[in-house]
Amino acid sequence: MLQELKESVTYLKHKIEDFKPEVGIVLGTGLGGLVKEIEVSHSVLYASIPNFPISTLEFHSGRLIFGTLQGKKVVAMQGRLHYYEGYSMQQITFPIRVLKALGIQYLFVSNAAGSLNPDFKKGDLMIISDHINLQHESPLRGINDSDLGPRFPDMSQPYNRELIAKGLKIAQEANITCHQGVYVAVTGPNLETKAEYKYLRIIGGDAVGMSTVPEVIVANHAGLPVFAISVLTDEGFPEDLQPFSLEEILETAAHAEPKMTQILSQLISSL
Repeated sequence: MLQELKESVTYLKHKIEDFKPEVGIVLGTGLGGLVKEIEVSHSVLYASIPNFPISTLEFHSGRLIFGTLQGKKVVAMQGRLHYYEGYSMQQITFPIRVLKALGIQYLFVSNAAGSLNPDFKKGDLMIISDHINLQHESPLRGINDSDLGPRFPDMSQPYNRELIAKGLKIAQEANITCHQGVYVAVTGPNLETKAEYKYLRIIGGDAVGMSTVPEVIVANHAGLPVFAISVLTDEGFPEDLQPFSLEEILETAAHAEPKMTQILSQLISSL
C-alpha cells in the first residue's frame, strides 16, 4: 500500500502545487452541494489519480475538490466509495490515506441514512456519537504498517467529543433539528426488512447506512479527529414500514442539505 499511496500523493501534489489541505470532507449520497460553498482552486477526477478507485454510482461525481471554505484549506471527496460496489475495504478507504498524506488534520464525513429511532424523523439531521459495525470486514485486516498507524487502534472515542458539542450548539443556535446517536453500518445495497430494522433498533442503533464506518476506522488508525453527520432520508419503523425509492432518498437529502452545509461550514470555521 505504501508504494501505491506514494504514487497517488506524488501525482496529486504535482496537480495542486503548493496547496496543503487542513480539512478533509467526505460528501455522501445526495450531499455534494457543500462544494458550492468552496472557493475551488483545483478539481481532480478520481479516474486520473493513480491507484484511486472510481465511484460506480451515477449520482456520485467522483472528483477531489481542493479549495477554501470559511477561511480553511479543504479537500472534499465529491462522491464516496462503497463496499457494495465490489471494492475491498482497503480500496474504499484508500482515499482517506491519501488525504492524510496530503496533510489534513481533521476528517468530516456526511451520509444519507435511515432512521431507526421513532423520535428521529425523515429530514432531520443526526450527528454520529458512536457506531456499530455490521459490515463483514475491517479495512485494517491484513499486515499492519506502523507508518500508517498502530496494529490495535483504540476506538473508545471514534468521533471527536469537542466537535460533536460544537456541532450540536451550532444546530441549536440556528434552530435546526439535529440529534446525536448511534449509526449502524451494514453492507447493502439492499435496504432492510422489517425484522432487520427491529433488530438494529434493539441492539442500540438510531440510524442505519451503508458507508462511513470504514472511513472512520481508518481515520482513527491514522490519528485524525472525526466529525460525522447523517441526513435521515427515510424511516425504518417496523410497525409502519413503507416502501421507498432512491428518488425519494435523493429528494429528502437535497431538501435537508442546506442545514447540513450550514453546520459543517460553521464548524470548520471554528477550527
